[in-house]
Amino acid sequence: MAKPNVLYIMTDQFRFDAIAALGNEHIYTPNLDRLARRGVAFTNAYSSCPVCVAARYNIRTGCEPPTNGVFCNGGEDLVDGQPEEMEERCGPFLARRMAQLGYRSFGIGKFHSRHTNLGYEDLQRAEEIFGNPDSRRGDAFAAFIAREHPQFDYVEQLHGERTEMYYMPQTSPLPADITYEAWAAARAVEQVQVEDDRPYFGFVSLIGPHPPLAPPIPYNRMYDPDRMPDPVCGDIAVDHMDEQITWMNHAIWADDISPARARSLKARYYGEITYIDHCVGGILDAVEARADGDDTLIAFFSDHGEMLGDHDAWQKECYFDGSCRIPFLVSWPAKLPRYQRRPELVCLTDLFAIATGAAGEAEVREGVDVLGVIAGKQTPRESYAGYYGSPGTRDFKIMVRMGDWKYIYLANGGREQLFNLEQDPHEVRNRAGDAPEKARLRELAVAAVDRTNADRALEAGKLVEFAFEARPLKRIYQMDGSRGVKGFPEQPEEVVCQTNRGRQRS
Repeated sequence: MAKPNVLYIMTDQFRFDAIAALGNEHIYTPNLDRLARRGVAFTNAYSSCPVCVAARYNIRTGCEPPTNGVFCNGGEDLVDGQPEEMEERCGPFLARRMAQLGYRSFGIGKFHSRHTNLGYEDLQRAEEIFGNPDSRRGDAFAAFIAREHPQFDYVEQLHGERTEMYYMPQTSPLPADITYEAWAAARAVEQVQVEDDRPYFGFVSLIGPHPPLAPPIPYNRMYDPDRMPDPVCGDIAVDHMDEQITWMNHAIWADDISPARARSLKARYYGEITYIDHCVGGILDAVEARADGDDTLIAFFSDHGEMLGDHDAWQKECYFDGSCRIPFLVSWPAKLPRYQRRPELVCLTDLFAIATGAAGEAEVREGVDVLGVIAGKQTPRESYAGYYGSPGTRDFKIMVRMGDWKYIYLANGGREQLFNLEQDPHEVRNRAGDAPEKARLRELAVAAVDRTNADRALEAGKLVEFAFEARPLKRIYQMDGSRGVKGFPEQPEEVVCQTNRGRQRS
């Protein structure tokens, strides 16, 4: 029997609640709605470590942070021999494993990896920012702009301005037909149309709707800010028990955002999503135009969410649902039911077994067999743990989800949060002080870290607690290093000289 095609489409920073077919009455997503109708939508899907780098390693290894060793976006690796020995610990990366199973593989877009060889037969990598002229020249999308649209090569930040503009409403510096998302979708269509005796495994990794929130014309004006719902804010003492929220808000210049600007940002965020939806529609058309379109498994998901002002927070890295809960659509018309919603707990790690299972040799590693769960042949997980920050440090935190309950432990101060998501879906009432369920979930948190490379978070069988200490506040400057830009100048006129030097080097 012929093996099906497998196509993964991943976005960056896409909230779980931003698809019309799944209940959002404010957004227009006809193609994602179409994909949801084509298959199964999981409503309790999570990113165990809700940041870009860690999430991508969860997907490509099929292993959780204690095994793959990636607990955050930066800093020293916890596990010896990383990243060189990661495949030795975890097994071959997903693309390499699919190649072993007889697949032609291609990867397009943002991969955020310290590895250069990810196992793809055809890999076109494109990232968000450039540290030097070589990184810009080596970026597939930036090279496309320089080669085919040189009139836009002067643009320093092709995806919108960062630094203090990160959370300001913007418009793309590029027309809608040549943005990164349009480029990635066009490359995906080319790959889907390739004639080859082998089935394909494709991974399309989009940058949006990750900030800057800069949708192209006309998507920049699709949504009226005055019609956008306000962020969900509860007790600031509960919202900011995780001091990383205040640290991040300050770092990305989002520590003083008014309700009016928050609504404007949500309007641009939704514009980004509708534009992405349009680009995804072109990919779906190409898949469905093939004779084997119905025998193609498509999964749509995100690496993590975006707080978007909920709980007085922006970005990710925390365990409120806005940050760690994600969309998770799985479509395979030849094998799976259509337009079905499922409540089971699933996560990014499960994608390894979905792809290999479709190929006929399900390799579960540290996830679950989701295809088996859908078929009623496998037992779904009862609980789920997420990790962030190196175990045994003040930055460490762990989340456990079981049934209607979510427990969060913050090593900094030994702080605890407990929410009943059925009764309190917006997570505004912390039940850690009065709910007996806390003890059971805390036990599960202890069990989740009582393993190699995570047990530093334990001391005498208890989660390690540090005296609370607020992280020193600092700003992050994300400018175009390929043009020699390092930060704001001491004197305004220095910018002109800086720019000229950068152009000479590039």
